[in-house]
Amino acid sequence: MATINLGAIKFNWKGAYNNSTAYAVDDVVSSGGSSYVCILASTGNAVSNGTYWSVMAQAGTNGTDVGTTLTTQGDILYRDGSGLQRLPKGTAGQVLKMNSGATAPEYGTVSSGVPNSSVVNTSQGFFSSSTHSQWLDVTALDTSLTPSATSSKILVLVSIDGAIDTHHYLWNIRVQRKIGSGSFGNVTGLYSPNDNDGSHRSVRAEYDDNGSSTCASFYMDSPNTTSAVTYRIAVYNGSGGGTLYLNRNGSGSDNSSKWQIGAFSKISLIELKA
Repeated sequence: MATINLGAIKFNWKGAYNNSTAYAVDDVVSSGGSSYVCILASTGNAVSNGTYWSVMAQAGTNGTDVGTTLTTQGDILYRDGSGLQRLPKGTAGQVLKMNSGATAPEYGTVSSGVPNSSVVNTSQGFFSSSTHSQWLDVTALDTSLTPSATSSKILVLVSIDGAIDTHHYLWNIRVQRKIGSGSFGNVTGLYSPNDNDGSHRSVRAEYDDNGSSTCASFYMDSPNTTSAVTYRIAVYNGSGGGTLYLNRNGSGSDNSSKWQIGAFSKISLIELKA
């Protein structure tokens, strides 16, 4: 029976190229990081000779040795215009940010918009008044903060829990400010001259005597001082009748034995460095 030479039916890996080895078609060798396949039986013909060899896989460009670039715990790797670079770790309190040219990261100190100090005043005390259509100061909630710089801003957070013993009547709050030993007064951004100088829209007392309602909002103030800044809350019963209660339900009770317990009022001040 005649014998038919089918040749290699798959690639034959021969390892690194050897000039003295006889190679057959479909033999594959490595050289210089690339691999080559023999296309014509060859002995002593370098892989660069295209008559005998074709490139199977071309070697890529060597990358940066990250192990030698990053040398210290906390280092960060980034790329600049020429390649991979090391950014040494920052110091305690610093944050990662872009440099002034916006071309590379760096560590630095954030000087604006960062809370610097804060104070919270919470009142669960009883307050009531049957006076109508007049602002009434709630001095128990007077809260002060001394800014560290004239450029600082103060975030004022207010939540006042109240109720009126007459169903569906309306009440409101006002936030005023004084600096040092000065007097309390309205400040732009803390009140609305279009709503009887109120700092919040009027809210309606709930129908059920066991319920209450809340005036809650926040304000950003720029007192431009390093003296103590004090904020005062006043309340306003604008319905012409009924008794207004704070931290109680519409019947003047703390409701401790019922389903809706009387809440509490508070004012929080947070200094933000500019």
